[in-house]
Amino acid sequence: MSELIDNRAHRIRILKEIIEGLHRGADPETVRGALRTMVRETSSAEIAAMEQELIAGGMPVEEVQSMCDLHSQVLRDILVEPVQLPPLPGHPLDTFERENQAIAEVVAELRALVRDRDASPDLSAWRTAHGRLADLEKHYQRKENLLFSCLERHGISGPSKVMWGKDDEVRGLLAALGEAVSIDAMSADEASLVVDTVLEPCLSAIEEMIVKERRILLPMSRDTLTDDEWAEIWQESPRFGYCLVEPRTGYRPPPAKAPERVAELPRDQAVVFPTGALTFDQLRGILGALPVDITFVDADDRVRYFSEGADRVFERSKAILGREVRHCHPPKSVHVVEEIVSSFRSGRQDVAEFWIELRGRFVHIRYFAVRDPEGTYLGTLEVTQDLTRLRELAGERRLLEWTGATA
Repeated sequence: MSELIDNRAHRIRILKEIIEGLHRGADPETVRGALRTMVRETSSAEIAAMEQELIAGGMPVEEVQSMCDLHSQVLRDILVEPVQLPPLPGHPLDTFERENQAIAEVVAELRALVRDRDASPDLSAWRTAHGRLADLEKHYQRKENLLFSCLERHGISGPSKVMWGKDDEVRGLLAALGEAVSIDAMSADEASLVVDTVLEPCLSAIEEMIVKERRILLPMSRDTLTDDEWAEIWQESPRFGYCLVEPRTGYRPPPAKAPERVAELPRDQAVVFPTGALTFDQLRGILGALPVDITFVDADDRVRYFSEGADRVFERSKAILGREVRHCHPPKSVHVVEEIVSSFRSGRQDVAEFWIELRGRFVHIRYFAVRDPEGTYLGTLEVTQDLTRLRELAGERRLLEWTGATA
């Protein structure tokens, strides 16, 4: 057994050295030959461990991302995965794979549409295909919020960071493609330019992510996650939706384990605050009725609570409970979140405020330092609100003018 462990550690070390050489400019064909010579068998878990070691060793996530496609192309022919029977129909792995198949089909359809460079494009067909591809946001959301969360419980975070960054690159390319095909007409020359500079990079990035998931992420998840964690992913997946296909029937999760009880509040008793008292049902109802989304991160930087409002701006799942907040954000923004939390913890700041345009909505995001009466830092509260309608209000509507209108 120790010999097997040593061999695996040796392969990871060799992989790391080779990929670092690739990062420094080594010829990909030379690297490919070195891998074939020095690595007899490489699993998805070893690729994941290599990426995590690179990040732990001080290489910025952005640099790992920048070479991710290149080393993925080099390793694509090297990876050896054991043959596995397909998972039960409807299992989250089955759904992820069927979604990837559907995404690949749309990519092929879009490539077929642009094959004739000498003809003016059928922009309506381009837009239809782009709209279908945009559905992969649901696939990425489930991966980032559910699959990554469960892998992090097992100490696997490096590949998650790298893939999330690559997901964001795909999102940016898809947005650029959508803008490019939104015009009414396009000449053949203009279409050729769009294909070369926008469409082809977008489709290639999508295909590369499919390869990474099939060869690294999904096999690693299959071998790592427990039956209870797959059940959790299956249970929480409808919050985010499915990409191009619906789950098949067949899989049924094991019975959920009873949650551990820290304390139980009797229904006829209340929590007493300095300004009043509330029963558990009242408190839960109030938090759910608030016209804002709230998420609480404790003093150990772990997510402990999120509200259950019906119209959340940013979807949350129970899989994030206990997750480190730095893993809840894409690599490009995580340093800002860490700085905010650090400033709250030190007492330098108490509030951080942002506002963004998101899918036609004006979204206001605030972070508040939470402290006890003595000023001790207890955590950070994120409060998010859709202000689109409120910004449009004008004049006034007094209490006596209310007629039961909901708008």
